[in-house]
Amino acid sequence: MARASVTRLTGRPLLSRRQDGLALRRAMPDRLLPALVAAMTFLAALALAGAVGASLLAQRWNNGAAAIMTIQVPDADAPAATGAGKRGDAVLAVLSHDPAFAAAIPVDRARLAALLAPWLGGAGGSGTGAPALSLPGVIQARLRPGVDPPADLAARLESAAPGTLAERNQPWTARLVALTRSLQACAALALLVVTGVAVAVVAAATRAGLAARRHSIEIVHGLGAGDGYIAGRFARRTTVLALSGGIIGTILSVPLLLLLCRLGAPFASGAALPPTLPDGDLAAYLSDALARVPLPLWIALPLLPPVSASIGWLTAQFTVRAWLRRLP
Repeated sequence: MARASVTRLTGRPLLSRRQDGLALRRAMPDRLLPALVAAMTFLAALALAGAVGASLLAQRWNNGAAAIMTIQVPDADAPAATGAGKRGDAVLAVLSHDPAFAAAIPVDRARLAALLAPWLGGAGGSGTGAPALSLPGVIQARLRPGVDPPADLAARLESAAPGTLAERNQPWTARLVALTRSLQACAALALLVVTGVAVAVVAAATRAGLAARRHSIEIVHGLGAGDGYIAGRFARRTTVLALSGGIIGTILSVPLLLLLCRLGAPFASGAALPPTLPDGDLAAYLSDALARVPLPLWIALPLLPPVSASIGWLTAQFTVRAWLRRLP
């Protein structure tokens, strides 16, 4: 083999680092494998975004909606049972003086009427004006973190304003949180599947390279090149290709992730979205989209190319060493 330099030193062969005679650039071209790894990285980025988004939704629902109680006070403007003030004010006083609640805020009647107008209609059934039915007073009470409502709350509210109903959103929130947990599990399963497919792709590409250079490998191996040397050459080439594919896939996923994060921002933070393109300013739009990307996603995305390279290196090492062990 003219291009291979073989030297015996202390009983161990040393081959030239730059000219190993394996011609891996021809055996493992730099087009197909990077493209496949890029596709796998793109899918992994989407799965990561789904997992992070589901986690943020679960946190918001668990810490937000689950801590809210809705209090309905019939005839809130009528005199209170104590004879002092209105029924709604009496209920509000009970909630405000209870240490279990961080805040108690009455819902504006006009806002409540606007929310219910599509179902209850307005005066005369026209859908406009005041609702056709008398609406109760509604108070939103927020519990302090980790605190449950008092056991005697219903009795105290009934004493202040008979007929008052208190409803906690926690059961519904628990179901929503369970749903988000299942979405996280699906995202984790998708990551495992993508990783498995990436391993299979790299292994197939490595076997194809081994088959293409079988004759050269047998000669080099027969001259004394160790399994570690040959596996290292393949692993080095595979790592470069997998790393380039990981970088390409990550970059391609960024525009779609920015769009998804911007669309999902109101569900995660409750903040309203600005116009689709603020005054035609693309820079302002991109700045707003970048600000809405969660920090965990910013941390995870740069890790995708190194992880792709690691998968390529490990898979190539294992595949080549297993193939060499079967040589005569």
